[in-house]
Amino acid sequence: MSTRKPKDGDSQLAAMAAKSKPAAASTALVEYTGPVFKEEEEDIEIKLRRIMENVPVRVSNTSGSSAGSGSGDFHQYRQMRRKEQDRLSRMDADYQKRKEEAEFIMRREERLKAAEERTAKKRSKRQKKKQRKKEKKAKLNSGGEEQQKEDSSDDGDEGDSDKDKEAAK
Repeated sequence: MSTRKPKDGDSQLAAMAAKSKPAAASTALVEYTGPVFKEEEEDIEIKLRRIMENVPVRVSNTSGSSAGSGSGDFHQYRQMRRKEQDRLSRMDADYQKRKEEAEFIMRREERLKAAEERTAKKRSKRQKKKQRKKEKKAKLNSGGEEQQKEDSSDDGDEGDSDKDKEAAK
């Protein structure tokens, strides 16, 4: 065998027979096959696997029974306990913060909704008042025009009578 690197022309492809498990070598009555998941279960399985791979296991510096612990183990125990207490307190603080933010957002949405309702109510009142004012003005204008026509026709009659009076003089 040579230890040199193969060149592009040196490589060859060879077909291999598929390896099959010999049935005679297994003495089991039933061979194990992997579980068959439904699509939903498969998604859950994938998520669970991802969580298991990404979440670190928090087992470090474990000691067996207390009878075999040495003088330095107490300090390690205190350190681990302090770290765990800090982690739990951070988790509690994070939970409280998220809870307060959610409550604040809920209260804010309620206040905005109430303010919008008040604004809509006042807007509709203004529009109704404006509409009534327009209708009243239109009614007065249409009625006023008729009165003005009657007044002008009355004025015309009076004007004729004034002219008659002047002519009579």
